[in-house]
Amino acid sequence: MKLYDGGRAPNPRRVRIFLAEKGISVPLVPVDMAALEHKGGAVAERNPLRRLPVLELDDGTILTETIAICRYFEELHRAPPLFGTGALGKALVEMWQRRLELNLFMPVAQAFRHIHPAMKEWEVPQVPAWGEINKPKALEFLEILDRELASRQFAAGDAFSIADITGLCAVDFMKPARIAVPETFGNVRRWHQALKARPSAEA
Repeated sequence: MKLYDGGRAPNPRRVRIFLAEKGISVPLVPVDMAALEHKGGAVAERNPLRRLPVLELDDGTILTETIAICRYFEELHRAPPLFGTGALGKALVEMWQRRLELNLFMPVAQAFRHIHPAMKEWEVPQVPAWGEINKPKALEFLEILDRELASRQFAAGDAFSIADITGLCAVDFMKPARIAVPETFGNVRRWHQALKARPSAEA
């Protein structure tokens, strides 16, 4: 088994944090995304979308997409449960994971990809206006999340989950996307700092 990894990119990082929380060690194959290595060679042969991460199992089976890879490891290693427990717990994690991915992670990514000069070769055509449109979308969702976090420690309840991993990586990625977390979002700031303090955040 080996994991094709993209370093500081948010999606590969989500998988590494997930594995660290589980205490799972998987051999990494570093891919230099800055040099566009993910667009050809070993990655392109395994994922026609030419995106990371890519997990190759011992029998040659290929898994792509961050959450699919994390779900695979969740089924193999149930503790600690990062996709929730019980019918309601799992549904809440699924709900908040999806909300964070669609309403925070993706707008931040769109802002970065369409505004940052380093992404000119990646996002063709780069549409700066679309990047700017996504900035307030991210902040609108953070305002909702801030209210939700007033009554609980983590995104989906009282336990750390994949939803928090997505949120951590999204908020961290706001800096290169040139989006600031407003000072008034005290609950989001408290939550983010707690997540960054976990050892897995360094994975």
